[in-house]
Amino acid sequence: MIPALLLGRKGSIGFPGKNTSEVLGRPLAWYPMDVAKRTPEVDRVYLSTDDPELMRIARENDVEVIERPPHLATKEALGEHAYQHGLEVIRQRNPGVEIEQVVLLFCNAATITPETVSKGVRVLREHPDYDSAVTVSRYNMWSPLRARKRDAEGLLQPFVPFETFGDPKTLNCDRDSQGDVLFADMGLSIIRPGNLDDLDNGMLPQKWMGRRIYPLDQEAGCDVDYEWQIPVVEWWLKKYGGRG
Repeated sequence: MIPALLLGRKGSIGFPGKNTSEVLGRPLAWYPMDVAKRTPEVDRVYLSTDDPELMRIARENDVEVIERPPHLATKEALGEHAYQHGLEVIRQRNPGVEIEQVVLLFCNAATITPETVSKGVRVLREHPDYDSAVTVSRYNMWSPLRARKRDAEGLLQPFVPFETFGDPKTLNCDRDSQGDVLFADMGLSIIRPGNLDDLDNGMLPQKWMGRRIYPLDQEAGCDVDYEWQIPVVEWWLKKYGGRG
């Protein structure tokens, strides 16, 4: 069995109501639900949430609801623990059924397609030594070489010491100078269930991905945290066939 498990909670500080915000005439959360349902390899789709509106959207689209406990629905709660709880409930609802892989999704991440999910499932089947397959997007303009932080005077200093990248004398302002900078864009993580059973062995910051992580390349993927990202997602859906 391969279940899909979505996360979405009610509270959001940076962009209140983001999961249910309208995107091309649909709630944002509808898109990952729809992709999961249209993926041939996915057997059942679940949503873990504390949000009554998300529950309604899920039930209208034949997605099973997992009511998330309050302690896993706070701003401080980690997604990895909500995923652990969700997997536990899925196992309880499907006693005796072996779970081969788990498709992890977020309600605020619409930049995925069924074809990408299918590819990730196939990669893990072909490579039993891989822990996961996750979507990544190339964002060379956000190379850690360019990252800065404020010092005690409020002035900018390197966020990462330049020596991390080698001899500072060889560095320059070209955004591509360090090679491709791949970000896990949080659209999709396809994992083996053991990753959630043994989180402490996973790589930070998304420990559910394990350590041997296969990249599923795509363009401009993102999870929505701010209102300005909505037009980007609409552009992506129009270009890559999202069903509005």
